[in-house]
Amino acid sequence: MTEQQNTPALPVQLRRSEHGQAATVSFYEQVGGRATFEKLVTEFYRGVADDPVLKPMYPEEDLGPAAERLTMFLEQYWGGPGTYGEQRGHPRLRMRHGAFKVNPDARDRWLAHMRTAVDTLDLSPLHEATLWDYLQRAAHSLVNTFED
Repeated sequence: MTEQQNTPALPVQLRRSEHGQAATVSFYEQVGGRATFEKLVTEFYRGVADDPVLKPMYPEEDLGPAAERLTMFLEQYWGGPGTYGEQRGHPRLRMRHGAFKVNPDARDRWLAHMRTAVDTLDLSPLHEATLWDYLQRAAHSLVNTFED
């Protein structure tokens, strides 16, 4: 027998909730954590930076603060750190976007840039479909005008 065969296997320990149920691995962890969401957001804002409709909606010249806010929001939404809530409170997405004219054109542009970004992630089909479904629903929910 080799030395490796003589070594007893270490038990796998799952984190448990305060009530004793086995914890599940969050979507955030399943897709690679912060690195995945940072890549998604970086790729997304690469497209936004050159978009004549979306770019003017961002108050800062540098898209860095917006990218950090979106990263924190997505991390928290998908089961990662709660930094967004700690720093900014409840997301209130419709309220936060109310000052901007989010019409179907803006929504479609947002989705096009996000689709490009999602495609760079190389997620499993289930994870990709889950993420994309949420992003589509969120984008549609933020439309606040049908005016050009």
